[in-house]
Amino acid sequence: MALIVDLHLHSHFSRATSADMDLPHIALWAQLKGIDVVGTGDFTHPGWLKEIQDQLEPAEASLWQLKPEIRKKVNQQVPLSCRNDSLRFILTAEISTIYSKDEAVRKLHQVLLAPDFTTVAKINSKLSQIGNLTADGRPILGLDSQELLKISKEANNSVLFIPAHIWTPWFAMFGSKSGFDSIKETFGDLADEIKAVETGLSSDPFMNWRVSDLDGLTLVSNSDAHSPRTLGREANLLDCQLSYQEIFEAVSTNDARFKGTIEFYPEEGKYHFDGHRKCGVVFSPQETKKHQGLCPKCGKPLVLGVNYRVDQLADRPPSFKPTKHKTVEYIIPLPEMIAQIKGVKGTQTKTVQEIYWQILTELGNEFQILRELSVAKITATGFPVLAEAVQRMRSGKIIIQPGYDGVFGEIKVFENEDEAKQFEGQGSLGF
Repeated sequence: MALIVDLHLHSHFSRATSADMDLPHIALWAQLKGIDVVGTGDFTHPGWLKEIQDQLEPAEASLWQLKPEIRKKVNQQVPLSCRNDSLRFILTAEISTIYSKDEAVRKLHQVLLAPDFTTVAKINSKLSQIGNLTADGRPILGLDSQELLKISKEANNSVLFIPAHIWTPWFAMFGSKSGFDSIKETFGDLADEIKAVETGLSSDPFMNWRVSDLDGLTLVSNSDAHSPRTLGREANLLDCQLSYQEIFEAVSTNDARFKGTIEFYPEEGKYHFDGHRKCGVVFSPQETKKHQGLCPKCGKPLVLGVNYRVDQLADRPPSFKPTKHKTVEYIIPLPEMIAQIKGVKGTQTKTVQEIYWQILTELGNEFQILRELSVAKITATGFPVLAEAVQRMRSGKIIIQPGYDGVFGEIKVFENEDEAKQFEGQGSLGF
């Protein structure tokens, strides 16, 4: 069974998240995007855990679905073209650990998947003795990541423990500001328990393949969504049954059931290149080295991005690709395409949202449109400009402005609105 799975997101109890990050809105947008299995996020937070237990019911083995009365209300908002009655939830959380090790302060994030509420209760009981689980949906604990891994596996050996967005400068296993240089250095004698890592928005599998320390591990990609609309900006492609154990095994073993990932263009990630946001300085790794890592405007150290950090740890050239590797697909989120075509700033404007819903109603969910529908079908339905944009995205004919120091990059399919207009033709339904 082909599944699109997004395992890393947050609830409205996490800092800097939308008030709409509740289970009904997550279910709504997961269907609009085309996701089959979505994480709950934040199972360590007592308030959110109560919402999960109150609003979800058991489905297949250790997966969950909205209770019927809630599901009915949600589905009334979902176009028939996007309806997915098999949408399932999986119990997940992200935990931030801050600690001192080897004479340095370490700040790491990690994603946990759990098979049942009994396991969640065991983990939460242990963690509540270490720090405050009510302060944030993503708790910040003074705990060595190796010890967190130990606690997770002692609760249930079927907990999947995934170092999150491993290259992010500030909060990641290989982060330039607070991370380590190897998995062994991070997790010591438990290093073999790490079966998968999350590449994050600012890197992709090609970048990670350069680092032999990651050989044999499953490279997962997730949205890390803080609002429902950003669900699925990265996701995983699996071919397995709807069950926690099947998903756990596919990710843990990296076998044929794990097909690959759907990727944000890494240049769009907000830590891809190096730079200094306050000074408006953005550099490639080569430029950073020429300036000895210092901002030419203020003289302070640049924030070294993911590309630079990969270069530091890589023992293979950028062209390296394993003989056997997983599928890697790149997408530009549909609202971003619409905003570019219409020449407007922001994806939540009335214009963009009206066109977005119109397209979904006519053509199906977002992943179907971006990944599967023929260009001819999109054109024939009355969206020739979108058809051209999708064709350019699929062929890699894009314009890239890399992100840096917390500033998202930009990926364009058209130079400007005028270039897009030449593809409108007749009967474009105003698009």
